[in-house]
Amino acid sequence: MNKACILAGTTVFGYAFWYLGELFGFEFFGCFLLSSIGSIAGVWLGWRVAQHFK
Repeated sequence: MNKACILAGTTVFGYAFWYLGELFGFEFFGCFLLSSIGSIAGVWLGWRVAQHFK
């Protein structure tokens, strides 16, 4: 359950932050940095969700 929640959070938040970077007109590197931040947030949020349902 823990790994599935982290994978889902990483995927969703990483893509969402990449799309957000594209909306603001960032180039590849800017989108990559935002996606990395989103992925880190997704790991944390996925872990929190998994701990809640434990």
